[in-house]
Order: sequence, then C-alpha cells, then structure tokens
Amino acid sequence: MPRTREEILESRRRVREKYGELFDATVALLYRQDPIGINFEVNPDEYQPEAETILPRLSSCQSAEDVLQVVHQEFVRWFADTAGPQERYAQIASELWQLWLEHLHSSKAS
Repeated sequence: MPRTREEILESRRRVREKYGELFDATVALLYRQDPIGINFEVNPDEYQPEAETILPRLSSCQSAEDVLQVVHQEFVRWFADTAGPQERYAQIASELWQLWLEHLHSSKAS
C-alpha cells in the first residue's frame, strides 16, 4: 500500500533526526556525484529518498565494498531502468564509507 505524503515526510524526519549531519552529507554526496543525472542545480533535496533508505542499511556494512552493494541495490530499487552498473557507484561508496566511519566515531565520542 502506498505511503501518504505525511507518512513519507515523517519517515524522512525520523531518519534525519537519527543520523543528523550524516543525512545531509549523504544527500549532498549523492547530489554532487549525481549517478542518475537528476542534478539540475536547483533541486539539492532530490536524493533525500535514497539517503533515507541507504542510511539504515549501513549498520550492516563492514567495508566500502559492502556500502557499494547497498547503494547500488537501493538505486536499482528506486531507478530500475536507469540505475546502471555497480561501478558507477564506487566513488559514492568510498566517500559514504568514510562519512559513516566518521559518524560512528563522533557518536561514540558523544
């Protein structure tokens, strides 16, 4: 059953609250790398849905290679026809893995 707009916004709010700056950094990374070509320089929030589904899955990742699989799987789920090959997401996975490690470190320091 499709979610309502309110349910989508509430879910995104909860993810943003849980991950804080990591959510915004992930959205910015995806927007900058723009793996599916939707950055029109006026829509910086365009990758929020993908960040919302990627971040909760990072806790099971042990490496950048694991992150690559997660990111690619989510883009295939969101954009089946235009997601492209896994290699397209290698730089994103590498950078996101570093952001994730920094997030974990800062969470433990708090």
